[in-house]
Amino acid sequence: MSNTSGSYGEDQLVTGEAVALNIRPASYVLRAAGLIIDVVTTVLVLIGAMIAVSAVLIRFDADEAAGQAAIIVTLVLCLVGLPTLVETLSRGKSLGKWATGVRVVRDDGGAIQFRHALIRALVGFFEIYATGGGGAALTGLLSSRTKRLGDMVAGTYAQHERVPQPVPQPPFMPPELAAWASIADVARMPDSLSRRIGQFLSNYSRMQPRSQAAVAADLASEAAPFVSPLPGGDPVRFLLAITALRRERERAALESERRRLERLEPTLRG
Repeated sequence: MSNTSGSYGEDQLVTGEAVALNIRPASYVLRAAGLIIDVVTTVLVLIGAMIAVSAVLIRFDADEAAGQAAIIVTLVLCLVGLPTLVETLSRGKSLGKWATGVRVVRDDGGAIQFRHALIRALVGFFEIYATGGGGAALTGLLSSRTKRLGDMVAGTYAQHERVPQPVPQPPFMPPELAAWASIADVARMPDSLSRRIGQFLSNYSRMQPRSQAAVAADLASEAAPFVSPLPGGDPVRFLLAITALRRERERAALESERRRLERLEPTLRG
């Protein structure tokens, strides 16, 4: 989403190029579905671990104290250790999050680390298992980013990754520069400059007006030595024009090369 008002919303990140990125938090329904899958998976693992531990205790005829200690360790490992390990190794994923297209990230959009996963698991033990999921459900409803209490303490939130990517539109020739384009000569530019111009035109609508003007002016001054005659006017329209002109002329050159090869094909085969 574009941001041209100079202010940024709660769900936006701003890159070093002043591009506002619209980050989409996971919905309440997605979070609930992923949490149910994770809880069911964890409970099944816990039941299996309890059965295995009980078999070992019976086999070695362990006393009651050893049995209680083994049960507590198994509970901690399955309900806290397992979620922490999975989210740390997968950078914020789990079986439920993978199924719903969700990833846990830091509030600044970066990947979570061990301490974030540990805090989420520790708090989650109380708000999910101790309250039957009621604590997580309540805090998720009250949060604008559907954060549960563990997210608030750890400084994380769930981001929806399965967002359709917009199809990039090719630069167009501004109508007022059509006459100039018929006589203009645009030389080959350095690849780095062409790449930066393309990136600017792709992100132009998501930049602040002040940044738009500053970056466009800098790029136009760098591209000017490769263009003759200079059209003048708005730097953004100038960048659009030379990009569209170069694309059209490169397309025409490739088409001409294709036709020439088609004419030579019988001779080459013979």
